Amino acid sequence: SIPNINGDIEFDNVSFSYPSRENVTTLNNLKLIARANQTTALVGSSGCGKSTCVSLLLRYYEPSSGRITIDGQSITDHKIKQFRQNIGVVSQEPILFGLSIYENIRFGKLNATRAEIEQAAEQANAHKFIMKLPKKYETLVGERGIQLSGGEKQRIALARALVKQPNILLLDEATSALDNVSEKIVQEALDRACKNRTTIVIAHRLTTIQNADYIYVLDKGSVIEEGTHETLLAKEGGEYQTMIKMQQSEKTIGTQDGSVNMTKAVAEDEEQLLERVRLLSESEAIDTNRRASMLTREKFVFLRLLKMNSPEWIFILIGCLACLLGGLRAPAFSILFAETVNQFNDCEYGDLRRRVLITCGLFILTGAVFMVLNFFQFVTFGVAGAKLVSRIRSKAFVCFLRQEVAYFDRPENSSGAICTQLSSNAAAIEDMAGSRLGVICQTFSMSIFGILLGLYYSWKLTIIIVAPSVIVMIAITIQIRLSSWLKTQSDLIYSQATTLAVEVITNMRTVKQLSMENQVSRQYSNMIDQELTLSWRPEALYAAVYGLNWAMHSLMLGLLYRRALILLENNELDMSDVVMVSAFGMFALDALKVVGMLARRIGASFSAANAIFDLFDRIPTINNGSNKGQELTNFRGETDFNQAKFVYPSRPAVLVLNKLQLSIKSGQRIALVGSSGCGKSTIVQLLERFYDVSHGELLLDGVDIRKLNLQWLRSRLGVVSQEPVLFDLTIAEN
Repeated sequence: SIPNINGDIEFDNVSFSYPSRENVTTLNNLKLIARANQTTALVGSSGCGKSTCVSLLLRYYEPSSGRITIDGQSITDHKIKQFRQNIGVVSQEPILFGLSIYENIRFGKLNATRAEIEQAAEQANAHKFIMKLPKKYETLVGERGIQLSGGEKQRIALARALVKQPNILLLDEATSALDNVSEKIVQEALDRACKNRTTIVIAHRLTTIQNADYIYVLDKGSVIEEGTHETLLAKEGGEYQTMIKMQQSEKTIGTQDGSVNMTKAVAEDEEQLLERVRLLSESEAIDTNRRASMLTREKFVFLRLLKMNSPEWIFILIGCLACLLGGLRAPAFSILFAETVNQFNDCEYGDLRRRVLITCGLFILTGAVFMVLNFFQFVTFGVAGAKLVSRIRSKAFVCFLRQEVAYFDRPENSSGAICTQLSSNAAAIEDMAGSRLGVICQTFSMSIFGILLGLYYSWKLTIIIVAPSVIVMIAITIQIRLSSWLKTQSDLIYSQATTLAVEVITNMRTVKQLSMENQVSRQYSNMIDQELTLSWRPEALYAAVYGLNWAMHSLMLGLLYRRALILLENNELDMSDVVMVSAFGMFALDALKVVGMLARRIGASFSAANAIFDLFDRIPTINNGSNKGQELTNFRGETDFNQAKFVYPSRPAVLVLNKLQLSIKSGQRIALVGSSGCGKSTIVQLLERFYDVSHGELLLDGVDIRKLNLQWLRSRLGVVSQEPVLFDLTIAEN
């Protein structure tokens, strides 16, 4: 336990190599001390070991040698979760979860009151901009905080660190990815947060650590210079002085007028948020038009699946013939069974032996024939179903790539939901098109042949079979519809759970740093429990339908034998007909019981197919896969925003661009500056045509950007963004 932490931190001859790069020494006998209630800065070139110090202090890794102490006691002596709860961390790339702002701040201290959360937000310069948002603290930030600007995300992350009132604050290049105006706002909040706390600052911009109590300059995992800003700056030819001189030209906001710029920046931030209050109804109209333009999905999902499966028509044809002939199995066995019973009743022993042996041979021959038919049935439908699933997955993936960026801003289209579509939905469809389809076809074929032959031998008995069969089929239909609804609801819950799991696994360091393991585990369990609660009533219905199948089976036999007794007394049929028709009835209801057991899968397949076809039929507002449009022969790059208005579709009440008038000439180098959320990055996204302006025009070389070929346009743009995204491939492929 940690009763009281004063905050004296010491790295005592610490050496370290990452397990994945054991031959590379990241820290080499590092010695440094961070005094309690003081700000200590670590500076140096990339790869010198600054961030590694934070990782070791948070115990993501253990040192290869040496030790790290707090107040003279090794950090390994403390319970790791309690230890981390005493440390607040703000990193270069703030990690937010796809929940509300309130929940993201509360992750810093799970038992925090609303007053504590709002106080932390005020300390982080975040409360004012949060209160201007339509849903205030309940505003969803989206996956990875995509709905917020970089500066807004950083302030939320700082509030999360401050809400637990940590004894130690670690700032790992917390402002290096921000523009100068956003940096000024965040830096002012950081300066306040550092007071009366042991603070370790890792800085890229040296102007942000000039007020640090002590500075260590690192190189190749060791300290090469140390001292205050003044003493290091006075050291001629020193590494710190060299770095300061290199960054002098980058300094855009001076210290003398910093308070004026700070006030102006905050004012501009609030002004932007105040202006974001219109275009809600207009955006909804745009969304309504988009939905109206969506293709009407065909009612007969099964026919659409067959159409997609048409390349395998020869497999399906062979499978259907095998099912049709396989449906004769029940009538064939019924006739042979009735004939056998009749032989035992009517034949003399000598003749009985001969006729029974012949019947036994027919049983064996019939079994062999139907074994071959079943083989072809399962193989052909299995191959056709597997190819259909592969085709659906490929087409679904292409359809996702074709959608506009706004599609992925919506919570229902999170990464978890998309993974569900590509994996479980496609697999569920196989139940309607794969080997189970063969079982269902054979079952209905068997029932139909049995009833038709029963009507031929004795319609008066067979009519008793039909009534229970109809009742069972109605119950199965209800079961299929309920299963389809349940699959839709379960997919929604599972997609949310998958999204949470993906976020947690992707951001495991943040989860561990905030000691959120128990919280996210409970949250995940609660989501799974929702599905359990949702499914127990349908389970009761499934059990009732299954019981009804058996009840109808017994009812049918009771009524059938009662009716047969009357018909036998009136000499309207003989005993062999009774045996044959009763066998038809038992086989027919047994076949329907098989369909009943598959009803849940059939219903889930319909739900999955509906979701997949909704995706296939959706017409994106910006088709990323389209090759249509104009290609400019002499593209110069002249850009004009003409009275451009814009709102993000996921935040229709927030006005981002308001009658923007901007002209950029060919060959010019243009800078866009302003406070967080003022629309700088939005302009870049509009140029990339991730979105289209809500009103007004965006012209390239005098041509409306919406008329240009999208593939051609993006091939002419080079982009380097705030948070670089690399794929899990080689450097050459990236």
